[in-house]
Amino acid sequence: MRSWHRRAYLAGTVTSGLILCSPALAAPPCQGLGAPTNTQTKCLTAVQIPGNPLRSFDISFVNLDRGEYYLADRSNSGIDVIDTHSNIFKRRLPGFVGVAIVPGSITPANPHGTVNNNLSGPDGVVAHGQWLYAGDGNSTLKVFDLSAPPLVALKASISTGGTTRVDEMAVTTDGRLLLVANNAEDPPFATLFQANGDDPVNHTAIIQKITVSSTIIPPGHGLSIEQPTWDPITKRFYVSIPAIADNPTGCDIDNGKCSGGMLVIDPLHPTVVVGAFDPATNTGVVKLHECGPNGATVGPHDNLLLGCTPQNRPADDTTLVINAKTKNFANIGNITGSDEVYYNAGDRRYYTGSSRDCGKQAGCPAPAGGAVLGVINAETNLLIEKIPQGQNSHSVAADARNNKIFVPQVAPVSVVGSGGDSTTVGAGICGSTNGCVAVYFHDVDQDRDGDDDHDRRADNR
Repeated sequence: MRSWHRRAYLAGTVTSGLILCSPALAAPPCQGLGAPTNTQTKCLTAVQIPGNPLRSFDISFVNLDRGEYYLADRSNSGIDVIDTHSNIFKRRLPGFVGVAIVPGSITPANPHGTVNNNLSGPDGVVAHGQWLYAGDGNSTLKVFDLSAPPLVALKASISTGGTTRVDEMAVTTDGRLLLVANNAEDPPFATLFQANGDDPVNHTAIIQKITVSSTIIPPGHGLSIEQPTWDPITKRFYVSIPAIADNPTGCDIDNGKCSGGMLVIDPLHPTVVVGAFDPATNTGVVKLHECGPNGATVGPHDNLLLGCTPQNRPADDTTLVINAKTKNFANIGNITGSDEVYYNAGDRRYYTGSSRDCGKQAGCPAPAGGAVLGVINAETNLLIEKIPQGQNSHSVAADARNNKIFVPQVAPVSVVGSGGDSTTVGAGICGSTNGCVAVYFHDVDQDRDGDDDHDRRADNR
């Protein structure tokens, strides 16, 4: 069964041939609503992705040590690698299943069919040093050596024992432990891996499968677990759970009436079946208030940003910040509908891939409250600005060393059919009709100078 608790984002298939943007015919990028002139976060350029136009992609990640951005590009069955300094596409890591089509979905009205994201790949992706880890649609974790040529970079493909995709994941600061989520299994589960750290040879291996008590995530309801994040202070993994039973007591789990939870895992003392939160061990499932989250990221002061979304709980209209130690929380108003969320230590801001900021209504059209890049001050937990994005823009990552923010865009409906961008926003950002990875930039020095000028003017009143 399909439930809104699972991050489906159903779309059409990709075309089989190569469709490349001709430099002679391409319009300049960063035009239109996605490139406003009155925001602090500026559209800098757009990186064109070779191969099939972008229709189906998932999570992204920045490797600060290598200055590389990675995108799980299902449209081209690989991980796209972009240089974060030059903003140039470098290579693609192949070996994934690509898009899977829902049987019987190809019709005259939908000639490309419909993508089943639960069987497509790549999906989640993280990296540490020379090692990249990515989930595939056949329930495998793939391990790549980034120092090797792309065609021989794949060093391992490890099954987690499920029948659907390995989705989002997080790695510890030292790169030694990795947690991945099989979000589409029923019931869903996580897998704790021994990872490679900075070792020159791969030895990635499963440590333990982790499930959540059936009293919290009851089977048969299409429930999910989503984005994990690692907190180096408490030394715990924190994982978003879109909905849990009896939160609040007696809520209807099948009709979006239950709030979600936050799964807390101690990787040094993992539990096979995780139950309710235990403050003595700082492990278990924390009940959240009025939030059904997908995304999770660790910010300053040991705070976590959780991306609540009406796709999980239709009443969600805010984003949640919760402290990893105290579990005290605050709601950030006027931003919701996030999938991936990302903390940028370079400017101390959270960035949200909020494809459902307009709510759960059919089509969720942009720009009138549709998909946006959310920008949140991580010190004050206040929304700074929202920048319109192409429809289905749900992935975001940032480079803390140059304060660039990377936001992939799907190609227009006119190029890829159902699942493409039904607005003009994405094409204006990309300067092409093939989709792209938009590059935004936050000039911290300029903002600081502007704040100083404002303070001086206030002093002279």
